[in-house]
Amino acid sequence: MLTLAELKKDRDLIDEINWNMTPEEAVRLYLEWGNNWARGDGYVIRSKNDFTLYFVVNCWSKPYYVYLIRRNSEEATELAQFELPQQFQKPVCELKGVYAIEGDLKKWLKEELGVK
Repeated sequence: MLTLAELKKDRDLIDEINWNMTPEEAVRLYLEWGNNWARGDGYVIRSKNDFTLYFVVNCWSKPYYVYLIRRNSEEATELAQFELPQQFQKPVCELKGVYAIEGDLKKWLKEELGVK
């Protein structure tokens, strides 16, 4: 599994990240194929070869981690893992759960990875 420092060096992987994908949307798209047509958002999953890369924050127990996930219809694979910076722990992990990256955390991570 990649660290944040290692991920920063993999431009091809960074370029594939879907910055708008959420954990909930990934489940809907890849595991609940039957309701995909209703949204009309342009995503159509045709086979297990279709995948997306997205970030999640795991707030179940400390230390909290950010994961880069590769999801297709068969599995979710963790490609990178790094600790959630201290300044984001209170606003992001107020409640236990798994969350999308948003707001200041998303802005920070994009800057770290050199994404405009």
